[in-house]
Amino acid sequence: MNGYVLAGGRSTRMGTDKAILQFAGQPLIAHAVDLLAAAGVKPHIVGERPDLTAFAPVIEDLHPGCGPLGGIEAALASSHTAWNLFVAVDLPLLPPAFLVYMIERTQITGAASTIPTWTGRPQPLCAVYRRSLLAKITPAVEAGDYKVMRVIGSAASGIQVDRFSVEAVVAARDGWPLNPPLHRWFQNMNTPSDMALVS
Repeated sequence: MNGYVLAGGRSTRMGTDKAILQFAGQPLIAHAVDLLAAAGVKPHIVGERPDLTAFAPVIEDLHPGCGPLGGIEAALASSHTAWNLFVAVDLPLLPPAFLVYMIERTQITGAASTIPTWTGRPQPLCAVYRRSLLAKITPAVEAGDYKVMRVIGSAASGIQVDRFSVEAVVAARDGWPLNPPLHRWFQNMNTPSDMALVS
């Protein structure tokens, strides 16, 4: 399984480039790359970011300006593995053990998409997607539909989709690290106040 950091966002709410923003002594992009490596997958970076090649191989979008779905498309198009793990660049508080769980879960279920939900909301930018979804993602992107959940749901229609509650899984497992606390795992670093809250 390959791993991909989605780092092509414009960081408009942050007001500066999130990927190179310092968090706990290193750039957010370094946190994301290290997270994937700690989960046992080979990290890549997706987006129009040649400046980030020092951290991991960079895969440029096939259709620039199409948001995270464009990054997912480019990653799946470049991948030679059936399943692929994605994580957004601004989720530095996710523990590697959780990503390992998602990988193991996918290997058991064989689902085309494995998407966690947090407080009932799907987290499609921290998920595992099967490469075969590309066949329907690309036409959607070319048609101007960039909504990740809608397109993934349509692409996976008729095949197995696995959505699971993070809270329920954590409650049922012993020994998982809860530092940082569970309620912060999916805390996006979108604004300076978000950074200040967890720094």
